[in-house]
Amino acid sequence: MRDFKKYYILRATPIEVYMALTNSFTITLWTNEEAVMSTEPGSEFSMFGGSITGKNMEFIENKKVVQQWYFGEEETPSIVTLKLHEHKEGTSVELNHTNIPDEAYREITEGWDEIYFGNLEEYF
Repeated sequence: MRDFKKYYILRATPIEVYMALTNSFTITLWTNEEAVMSTEPGSEFSMFGGSITGKNMEFIENKKVVQQWYFGEEETPSIVTLKLHEHKEGTSVELNHTNIPDEAYREITEGWDEIYFGNLEEYF
C-alpha cells in the first residue's frame, strides 16, 4: 500500500471548488459522466460513470472532503482527503490519498493529474 500527496491550484474560489467536488450535477458537468454524490457522511458515491466509487466520511463546507475509495476486496480502506485553501490564484487543493494498492498506484496518481484535476482545471 502506498500514499500520494500533492497540491493543485484551481482558478476558482473555495466555494466554487467545494461545489464542484460535492454536487452531483456539477460533478457531471466537469466529468461529462454520471455522478451520484451527497454531503451526508456515510453515504455512498459514484463518479466518472462508476469508475470511482466509495463512501463519504466527512465534510467541512468549503474547506474539506474526506472519502473512502473502494478497490475491490482490500481490507485496509483507501482514504482520500481534499483540503481547500485560499490562494492568490484561486484555490489550492491539498490532496492526500492513503493506502493505494501497489498495483493501482501508477494508474491512480496519473488519474489524479490527468483526469480528475485535469478535468477540474478545464472546467474552471
